[in-house]
Amino acid sequence: MDTNTVKPKLTARQEEILELIQDSIAKSGMPPTRAEIAKQLGFASANAAEEHLRALSRKGYLELSPGTSRGIKLAHQMTLPIAALQQLSLPLIGRVAAGSPILAVEHVEKQIPVDPCLFDRGADYLLKVRGMSMRDAGILEGDYLAVKKTSDVRSGDIVVARLEDEVTVKRWSQKKTNHGLMIELVAENPDFENILIDPRREEIVVEGLAVGLIRPGGL
Repeated sequence: MDTNTVKPKLTARQEEILELIQDSIAKSGMPPTRAEIAKQLGFASANAAEEHLRALSRKGYLELSPGTSRGIKLAHQMTLPIAALQQLSLPLIGRVAAGSPILAVEHVEKQIPVDPCLFDRGADYLLKVRGMSMRDAGILEGDYLAVKKTSDVRSGDIVVARLEDEVTVKRWSQKKTNHGLMIELVAENPDFENILIDPRREEIVVEGLAVGLIRPGGL
């Protein structure tokens, strides 16, 4: 017997709300609040949004958690196998301890529900940005930087680099000088100095390439 069931059809307004929720999760990692749904779709109040959400829940498209403003989950995220769920989320890396792998379990703050394929070059993890050294590149403190784990980078790329047990986000620049190849980690904020590195004397490890950005805002 086929256990798959066909979900009831949605009204045009319900489709609009479902797309809004999917877009919000894809862009910020979190669903919108009832008030945000009401504002974006022109409802008179959050109660009107709540009625549509309950209808979507009854039809099997959403799962609602009472008592929380963002207690909205897409039904397919609840029914997919674990392997598929992992493909639809990325680990958020917080502060990295000296000398330990960046993807070590103790560095993962949580899993963010976002499909890695949303980023053009794919992504392996999200890094929580600390500081404002990349402000003029549009990367602000608290942002989630989507990172592809690779050491293959070129001048001009924004990279996650480890230098003397410190992980930093900077623009990568390679320069040939009379003394050989030099690496410069370039800040995108005049208040911060660039870091010049002689790879023959200092160890530098490229942890990944920036491929996108999520701004959680007030979440």
